[in-house]
Amino acid sequence: MARFVVVVDTQWDFMAEDGALSVAGADALVAPMQAWLSGLSPSDVTGVLFTFDTHFVETYAASPEAQMFPIHCVRGTRGWSNVLDVALVDPAIPAWRIEKGVFDMWAEPGLAIEDARDASKPTILREDFFAALVANGVTDVTVIGVAADYCVRWAIEGLIARGFTVTVPAGLTRGIERQIDVVAAEDFAGARLVVEPVLA
Repeated sequence: MARFVVVVDTQWDFMAEDGALSVAGADALVAPMQAWLSGLSPSDVTGVLFTFDTHFVETYAASPEAQMFPIHCVRGTRGWSNVLDVALVDPAIPAWRIEKGVFDMWAEPGLAIEDARDASKPTILREDFFAALVANGVTDVTVIGVAADYCVRWAIEGLIARGFTVTVPAGLTRGIERQIDVVAAEDFAGARLVVEPVLA
């Protein structure tokens, strides 16, 4: 059965050591993530979705995140850019992108998913997109990215709620206060979540 992949917020401000909201240890994930994406096979993977945390200077102060974190991932800046290149994904695998303004990629109504290689193609509403995956027999989603205890955690919760079984390779995510094994134990005990251990 083909699986889907969600790559959460692998943006400069989170991944780079000097990013505005750098996640400790995330810079060391870039090369392994690039290698992992390059190794995906169209016979096994039905698509890859990149999420983008997206903020604007004019409105950030009124956002929920402003109460917790300094401004980051301002659209169009280096900090907002993805450190991973869609060109790493086999061209036979569809690649998508979605911009979100809060931790939870499911929280904002009406968000659309667009083709990551050709922005001129029609967009698809987020809920319609994931419903189509289910209708096409996709049951498994692998999630990588940051931060394990914030945006990755919310991505997992929404996927499970929509009927997917989720796998997270522990070596391809980092948390701010909690790592993915702790998140899984504390927030998803008994749920359809598998954390793949880091290989020695």
